Amino acid sequence: MDKRRSMENQDAGQENNVNAVNSHVFISVPQEDLGVRGNLKRIGRKCLSNSKENGLLIGLLVSVVFGVLMGVCIRSTYGKLPKREIMYLGFPGEILMRMLQMLILPIILASLISGIAGLDAKTCGRMGLRTVAYFGTTTFLAVFLGILLAVTIQPGGNADRSSMQRYGKAEQLNSADTFLDLIRNVFPDNLIVACFNAYRTKEVPDTSPLGNITTTMSPESLNKTDEAESSKTKFINEGTGKPNVLGIVMFSICFGVMLGRMGERGQPIVSFCDCLVEVTMKLFSMFLWYSPIGISFLIAAKIVGMEDFSVLLGKVGMYFVTVLIGLFVHGSMILPFLYFIAVRKNPYRFIYGISQAMATAFGTSSSSATMPVTLRCLEHNNRVDARVASFVIPVGATINMDGTALYEAVAALFIAQVNNQNMNFSQIITISITATAASVGAAGVPQAGLVTMVIVLAAVGLPIDDVTLILVVDWFLDRFRTMTNVMGDSLGAGIVHHYSVDEMPPLDHDMHDFDGDNRLHNGQQPMQDTTPV
Repeated sequence: MDKRRSMENQDAGQENNVNAVNSHVFISVPQEDLGVRGNLKRIGRKCLSNSKENGLLIGLLVSVVFGVLMGVCIRSTYGKLPKREIMYLGFPGEILMRMLQMLILPIILASLISGIAGLDAKTCGRMGLRTVAYFGTTTFLAVFLGILLAVTIQPGGNADRSSMQRYGKAEQLNSADTFLDLIRNVFPDNLIVACFNAYRTKEVPDTSPLGNITTTMSPESLNKTDEAESSKTKFINEGTGKPNVLGIVMFSICFGVMLGRMGERGQPIVSFCDCLVEVTMKLFSMFLWYSPIGISFLIAAKIVGMEDFSVLLGKVGMYFVTVLIGLFVHGSMILPFLYFIAVRKNPYRFIYGISQAMATAFGTSSSSATMPVTLRCLEHNNRVDARVASFVIPVGATINMDGTALYEAVAALFIAQVNNQNMNFSQIITISITATAASVGAAGVPQAGLVTMVIVLAAVGLPIDDVTLILVVDWFLDRFRTMTNVMGDSLGAGIVHHYSVDEMPPLDHDMHDFDGDNRLHNGQQPMQDTTPV
């Protein structure tokens, strides 16, 4: 009896299982449909992830296009606006520049000190030599390319100098004083003053009174002495009104080297600098989301304030195109070729990793203001060691101006062609040397190349006032020059990282990772080579 009941229970259980299976069959989805739906979900999640990661880059690119369109529409509808209204239009962009410039000094000081303090003097010296060698090579190649293009294209050939319109006024500078000021700024006498003012010599008449002096000289001799004294001049520090970045970089390097030699005694200051870098980068991450708005209005205000669009159709337009060709060849061919030869990896993947920095450089027209973005892109996207990036980028933003050197070489030959002056070989060599040296003195601020352009013109005896012929297009070329400068600095950091990373000790485990920026890698895994993410 019990056996029969157990058999009936087994039959009932089998029947229930069959019903359950049948019910599952009725509500199941074919395997093919599950595969298609799963692929769609994966594609959707990937697109959403990519849009989040590249949202800022997309916003920056859209802001550039929107700023150009807004400026052209306002200019075509209302013509050239008064200066006050242009100032109102560019006010959001001015706020962005102030926000970025506020972070320049903390980043330079803290990142250089903390990065160099973790290296021994021998490693730091090797890294410095590689950096200077790279910067010198790329700057010379940029000058050579600019001279070659200007001689080949002849942008100022057959131009009527008297018919060309001038804009603004050229600043009168003495070449010797400018180079001496460059050396003076390397060694600032007051670090606090260097944070907001660089040294610049100015020669002024010495009008100081002789005072009440009792003398036995005759009146005629005294009058001659007075005339001689009144004709004398004196030299004063006029100041530039801009930070002495070169002096701050030099101080930070020396301070970091000495701090590293102190060992454990200097660790509190190193920890403070690490904390300062982290806080500064957190602030920068907040400011960065405002950058698309500011960049749009910066570009729109520049376009509305442009003097005359028709100049782009004349000889200045040929000069404009020549410089653009040079910057394109240097940035898209020469610099990537050097990176490929040195690192043996795809340079264009590396360049893609600094896309945000390139877009910010175009919008702000300042390699110094772009420095926080450049550091973030190098360390987060391209996996460059934080110590290498913290050393190369501040130095590069100060002395490596490939785009500026190329522009100065083309501009000098363009002005010579406009004046119907044939440059001989020695004068061309002079242009190459002075353009290379003058680009070092061009701080990473907007349109600083115009100031050093005067040095190049004076060195070969060209009219200094003729720099006003190219002022009308300089604001636009300056943005492309800045992009080239930032690209050169970044590729240089990748090259120096490739040769220096094996010589450096691993980063300590207590160094910071924050907000996904990976400003400082934590050292739990060995640093990878410069393989972009």
